[in-house]
Amino acid sequence: MCRLISLTSDTPQSPILAMRALDVMREGHDGSGVGLFMSDLSGPFEELKGLPILSGIFTGEGVKRLDQYMMNLGFMTKHKISMRALTKTPPPGTPRRDAYVIRAYEYPQSWDGLEQAEIQQRLMLTRLQLRQMGEAQEDMIIYSFWPDVIMVKEIGDPLQVAEYLQLDNEELRARVILAQGRQNTNYAINLYACHPFFIQGIASMTNGENTAFVPIREYLMSRGFPGYMGYQSDSEVFTHIAHYTVNSLGLGIEAYKHVITPLQDEDIEPHPDGGFLRQLKRSCRRLIIDGPNCVMGRLPDNTLFLVQDRKKLRPAVAGGKKGMYAFSSEMCGLDAAIPDRDKSKDFQPMHLDTVIIPSDRSEVRVCSQMEPLSLLH
Repeated sequence: MCRLISLTSDTPQSPILAMRALDVMREGHDGSGVGLFMSDLSGPFEELKGLPILSGIFTGEGVKRLDQYMMNLGFMTKHKISMRALTKTPPPGTPRRDAYVIRAYEYPQSWDGLEQAEIQQRLMLTRLQLRQMGEAQEDMIIYSFWPDVIMVKEIGDPLQVAEYLQLDNEELRARVILAQGRQNTNYAINLYACHPFFIQGIASMTNGENTAFVPIREYLMSRGFPGYMGYQSDSEVFTHIAHYTVNSLGLGIEAYKHVITPLQDEDIEPHPDGGFLRQLKRSCRRLIIDGPNCVMGRLPDNTLFLVQDRKKLRPAVAGGKKGMYAFSSEMCGLDAAIPDRDKSKDFQPMHLDTVIIPSDRSEVRVCSQMEPLSLLH
């Protein structure tokens, strides 16, 4: 299994806080890898909120190719953090890298006047092209290229990697943080298989397994959307299903569970939205998952969500206080992240629940699949 922590806070937090929460849950992960997603950034990146940020790992030659490629497209570097860590010995199991790159770019002048949807499509295609270039030459690993988003992934113990890369850097603080401590279930680790996953403003990470992965992957790839690709992990489809639910179907996150874990037919019949849910189940039947899975995610407006499938064999708890809330795989992780909360208000979701922390961080909201569904995006 893996361990997950999702934080949202009015006050920007260091990713070290999430790493410490993972560390107290280390019995549930083996320290073989860590993935980090940050948004609603502070510091210099807050002043550049609308500009795209590139996150990845590069060889020296890869950086040169990146510079040339971005220059040819018309992107100019506005701010950057380069975490080289070359003067230090990496933690056990962590490879020595030439450069961990985080760069904010100014848009090409040729993009002036483009609609937002077209800009988002071009950003995604640029990321995919860089990934393809990196895979061909093995000199770039590209995690994200999107405004107000930074991602870091690496092999090794989460807390040791964070300390090695000096993630307590004042420039690396965020109001939304998702982090995963990985349990290696493969002989070799492909960093593209490391959670969280991200596509066009939507991120998610999973603790569990998805034996329905192949038909889901085939359905998504048949949609003709270039971002539905990769799939080194069976959990990446959860991110893409959320993207498909919100962007293609135009539904709110409350409908996400109705796509991945639809109600039984006998429960759909009396449901207030029974007719719609029956049609949704029929048309999206190939997106139904088979777990057990616990999924935590983030939407473009920095809303956090948490769901589990019907088997519910992967734990999770939600809790916090006004202005700071968290989801955690274990209670001890939540204790480490927000020790001064009212613990009597902690909530452990069941298989019908979707737990939502809105972007204003005012509450933990729970909606059940048995309740009426808002069909508005």
